[in-house]
Amino acid sequence: MLISLEISNFAIVNDLCIDWRDGMTAITGETGAGKSIAIDALSLCLGERADAGAIRPTADRAQIVAQFNIQQLAKAQQFLKEHMLNNDEQDCILRRVISRSGRSKSYINGVSVTASQLKELGEYLIAIHGQHAHQLLLKTEHQLHLIDAYAGHTHLQAAVKNQFQHYQQLQREYATLLKEQQAKAAQQQLLEYQVAELDEFSLEADEFKQIEEEQYRLSHSQTIINTCQQELMALYEQDGVTVLSQLQHSAQQFNNLTNVDSNLSNIAQLLEEAVVQVEEASREIRDYADRVDQDPLRLQEVEERLSKIMDLSRKHHVRPEALYEHHQSLKAQLDNISSDNARIDILEQEIAQTLSAYQQAAMALSDSRSQSAKKLQKLISASMDDLAMKHCKFAIELQPKPELRPNSEGFDAIEFLVSTNPGQPLQALAKVASGGELSRISLAIQVIIAEKVTTPTLIFDEVDVGISGPTASQVGKLLRKLGKSTQVICVTHLPQVACSGHQQFFVSKKVIKGETFTSMKPLEDAHRVDEIARLIGGESISETTRASAKELLAIQAA
Repeated sequence: MLISLEISNFAIVNDLCIDWRDGMTAITGETGAGKSIAIDALSLCLGERADAGAIRPTADRAQIVAQFNIQQLAKAQQFLKEHMLNNDEQDCILRRVISRSGRSKSYINGVSVTASQLKELGEYLIAIHGQHAHQLLLKTEHQLHLIDAYAGHTHLQAAVKNQFQHYQQLQREYATLLKEQQAKAAQQQLLEYQVAELDEFSLEADEFKQIEEEQYRLSHSQTIINTCQQELMALYEQDGVTVLSQLQHSAQQFNNLTNVDSNLSNIAQLLEEAVVQVEEASREIRDYADRVDQDPLRLQEVEERLSKIMDLSRKHHVRPEALYEHHQSLKAQLDNISSDNARIDILEQEIAQTLSAYQQAAMALSDSRSQSAKKLQKLISASMDDLAMKHCKFAIELQPKPELRPNSEGFDAIEFLVSTNPGQPLQALAKVASGGELSRISLAIQVIIAEKVTTPTLIFDEVDVGISGPTASQVGKLLRKLGKSTQVICVTHLPQVACSGHQQFFVSKKVIKGETFTSMKPLEDAHRVDEIARLIGGESISETTRASAKELLAIQAA
């Protein structure tokens, strides 16, 4: 529950500190005094959008601090634990600071957080029902929200939402691939032609380098043979003096000299090794020359393939040595397009399966809504009797329409129907209900929903607009009864509702040196009687209105 609220420099509030109690608290005051300012400040502290215009003109910043007891609030405790915002106390402190620049800072238990985190936590702490709630009642999406709030089937709603989001994700991917497929259709034809041409040529990795070397070798084969033969003759085979015979002679001479000087043995050894190397080289030259193939047909084949490589390289605007990699790249692009096509086929199956799963989840949600709608319809009808609408009939028309386009709320069409006079058929609320009737129906629904939803604090901001007389008395009793199980804060202008509060605050304003100040103070017995008397008779308070106020307080508190 809400324990305290501190407001600094917000709107016409300079400095305000309010301690709250359980039960029902009524807030009254003169028109324009700012009865709803505390509610507006609290909404801001719970994550609503910040506006620098809400800062008091003479201040640089506004600050709102709200303290809650969360001892019995498991969801709030879990939220704080998950976000590492919990403390050792049973209380939770929310703080919001708005600067003149328009920026705001949010804190939970002294830790800086985002406004969205404040808002998420706030849903576990307070439910605010504004003075225009009855207007929302005319909207079908709000009617559906009320059914869901009463049913409390959040797991079914989550299942529908998850399936819908998955369906949307698949649809987006499908649309993107389909668009890309259309854009790639012409590219695919070109790639298929290019890849087929290169596949047919079947160039191997590093083949260009190898075939270039082979072409050079074949075209110079005669030169190679002639050179090998000439050098072989000079080294080894010609009659007379050869390189080998000269080395052999030199090696023999130095071997003989080692007998004279042993220091020459190293030179002799080197010359002997050179003899061996020349003999080995000569054999290698002979073997190589014997293997050199003068094959004009092979040369022609190699030159034709080399020419084809050069042509394809120019055609594809790549270097000849990069043609193989280019071929592999084109194949990969074509494979990607083909895999996209395969993915489209798979997506079509997945979309159908997800749509089926969505429809099953939506049908389960629809069944739960149907059962809850029947119960809620009876409760609202009974509550309308208490609110002086005895001849009114109320019905909830809920029709599942699986043919509707999937959405996150399921496929139910809903309509709240009412008949305000005997003999009249049930019709849509907007066509039949007057402002006062609509306000009473809205209030009845809000109270029923509030009893069902375990929010610890409920705030009603002038939801009794359009209500008066005996009906107002019933509204007050309804809210007081609700205050026995949860904390209720009600901003009202009706004496019957104000009298129902377990306690009452009075909001007033005064102007000092051209500056407006608003205050909110709890009313003790005598002052409360005077305030109720003022609500009954206007600014003029008489003994008659005081007596009426005392009687009204006694009746409502009974």
